[in-house]
Amino acid sequence: MFSHKKIKHCALALSLSLGLVYANAQKKNDNLQYVRTEIGGVGHLLVPTRPTIQQPNQMMRMTPMRRDYLDDQISSFPLLVVSHRLGEVFSMLPSTEENIDAHSWDNKLAYDQDGETRTPWFYSNYFPENNLYVSFTPGKKTGYYKFAFSPNSAKRILLGRYNDKDAEWGIGADNSLVGTQYFNAEDGLKPVKIFLFGKFNKPFTQKKVSDNSKLALLFGRSTRDTIEFRYAVSLVSAEQAKRNYEKELNNSVSYSRYANIAKQSWVDVMSQIQVEGGSDDQKRSFYTALYRCYERMVDITEDGQYYSGYDNQVHKDSRPFYVDDWTWDTYLALHPLRTILQPQREEDMMQSYVRMYEQSGWVPTFPVVYGDHACMNGFHSTIAFLDAYRKGLKNFDIQKAYEGAYKNATQATMLPWRNGPATPLDQFYRDSGYFPALHPDEKEPYPQVNGFEKRQAVAVTLGGSYDDWAVGQLAKDLRKYKDTALFAHRASNYKNLWDDKKQFFMPKDSNGNWIDIDPAWDGGPGGRDYYDENNGWTYMWQVQQDVPGLVGLMHGKKGFENRLDELFRAGLGREKKLFWVKFTDATGLVGQYSMGNEPSFHIPYLYNFTDAPWKTQKRVRVLLKTWFDDNVFGIPGDEDGGGMSAFVVFSMMGFYPLTPGNPAYTIGSPVFKKISIQLKNGKTFTVKADNCSETNKYIQSATINGKTLTTPWFTHEELENGGVLELKMGARPNMNLFVDK
Repeated sequence: MFSHKKIKHCALALSLSLGLVYANAQKKNDNLQYVRTEIGGVGHLLVPTRPTIQQPNQMMRMTPMRRDYLDDQISSFPLLVVSHRLGEVFSMLPSTEENIDAHSWDNKLAYDQDGETRTPWFYSNYFPENNLYVSFTPGKKTGYYKFAFSPNSAKRILLGRYNDKDAEWGIGADNSLVGTQYFNAEDGLKPVKIFLFGKFNKPFTQKKVSDNSKLALLFGRSTRDTIEFRYAVSLVSAEQAKRNYEKELNNSVSYSRYANIAKQSWVDVMSQIQVEGGSDDQKRSFYTALYRCYERMVDITEDGQYYSGYDNQVHKDSRPFYVDDWTWDTYLALHPLRTILQPQREEDMMQSYVRMYEQSGWVPTFPVVYGDHACMNGFHSTIAFLDAYRKGLKNFDIQKAYEGAYKNATQATMLPWRNGPATPLDQFYRDSGYFPALHPDEKEPYPQVNGFEKRQAVAVTLGGSYDDWAVGQLAKDLRKYKDTALFAHRASNYKNLWDDKKQFFMPKDSNGNWIDIDPAWDGGPGGRDYYDENNGWTYMWQVQQDVPGLVGLMHGKKGFENRLDELFRAGLGREKKLFWVKFTDATGLVGQYSMGNEPSFHIPYLYNFTDAPWKTQKRVRVLLKTWFDDNVFGIPGDEDGGGMSAFVVFSMMGFYPLTPGNPAYTIGSPVFKKISIQLKNGKTFTVKADNCSETNKYIQSATINGKTLTTPWFTHEELENGGVLELKMGARPNMNLFVDK
């Protein structure tokens, strides 16, 4: 009988066969040793992170199917994660069952989390109850699995699907496997057909159980206990799947060589930022966050062509085509971070947005593989266009991008979770300068309004004001001055919902009357009648495009500072468990501030507009220390594919893009003594935080390139020119620093 000890020895041998994959991971300064993919693997209330195995921004992604890190059973291994949050295709489950029946696909593999290896480029796991070892490493459009069985055990591979759409498996010559499955789409959009071609290293027989969507592969008993499976996927055709296989996985490529290629792709991006000082805990939080920033968007181009869900056609293009982005989350920090680290890739992504507009007639907000996923609110892709353009990224069709942004702003509906032409509610907004809300218990007369997501009238008005500002600024840069005037006026629409008495943004009805609500509590689940996922305390600050205007609404700097203090100190007015029943997305609470939700990211930096910028330094450090530790609870909300992690990367480096679209950064409090960013233009931007420590978090003085900084700001141009930001740190705040005299 094959012993537990022997199978563990086999697993060790497989690991050792990777050779340089592991040895090089410890090479000085590649930083891969600090990545812990399990950080955030248990959600506080919401979706946990997954140990996503992929190359940076590439289409092939894999993560084992389980509830979260604490779930000690895996139900299957997907051959492709199609969308970061929307699903997978082609399920695979190794089995040691002698007799396979329809219930075999329901069995799960139990494991010990400490026996699992998780790196960005390699995954392995040992399943003691089955004497089974599984490993995986990714290519760009390909994947490579190894399964180590006991020689005397049954050896089966069970193939299935993840949805109820048409799926089919077939067997070809030379132990090859072909498959087609559909990735489901939301109403009104077409499912995407995905093709697979792969080969096993050993012969097998097949057993069909019910229909073509399930197939069992039966391998013989032998002392050769390792089954290898190499495969490729395609969104274009079965023939293209085979070409993708031949391009990346010819027979001369060994498993260790293939894994080293994947590993090197991560070395290239993770070594771009070097840090000195700080603790290993902080480095693990920082570099894991940086890894998460490369989960998406993903390149779906195959040999100069790609399938587009925006017109359901295959297109030829000399540039990569990227999908899988949720701009409500990512415009805030992830897109701005990419403009620094990977500007050419960001240009390709912006051009992908342009292509989507050309093919569908609208600039998308949440572009996924099957088209625009109607989600959240706002047209923040417009802000991403502006931010990239103003930071010198010009290799995308800015005129066509503007055309699409203008069309969205003048012809599209602003309704949450809806795509398409404007409705009467949108026309009201354009005529009246705010989105109208309903009174409590008033029946919704417009069927276009989502029954759960509601109107989100205040959130839509505030987000629309920022989006319109971006259109106007882009019009200004492109010398379309008639449009500049129109959108400059609309950028101030936020003021129409400011209730000076209550000092909140409050809803109005279609007659212009205030709707008297409690902005901290009312509005149904997530406050969605008026706000979105958060209450009025969070939406009080959603004016990134005109913070001085917001300061004015709060009666000057002191009133603004006091209101910020109140935000971080205010009680919930009820038990936390009751609050979270209604506001489940408002996690990572500090007073009424929600660190775990994207609209809050910029708020701690707003103290830089007051005479107490040291409070930004205090708040940012406390938030990082409290909510972004290097453990399975180390992310306070939905990570959303780099959306939240980019906040961590920026904030730990000590600066933040408070207003995407404005090519400048505001200063926080770096956690490392030195941060060096290797820019793609060959220069290096450096942040030096002399005497920095956990207690020495307050800036005593600041210079950039030797010039004294009198404000907590520096420009993108200074960063791109390879500047040096030098901060002297201390344990007590310098209350005169960055303060107007």
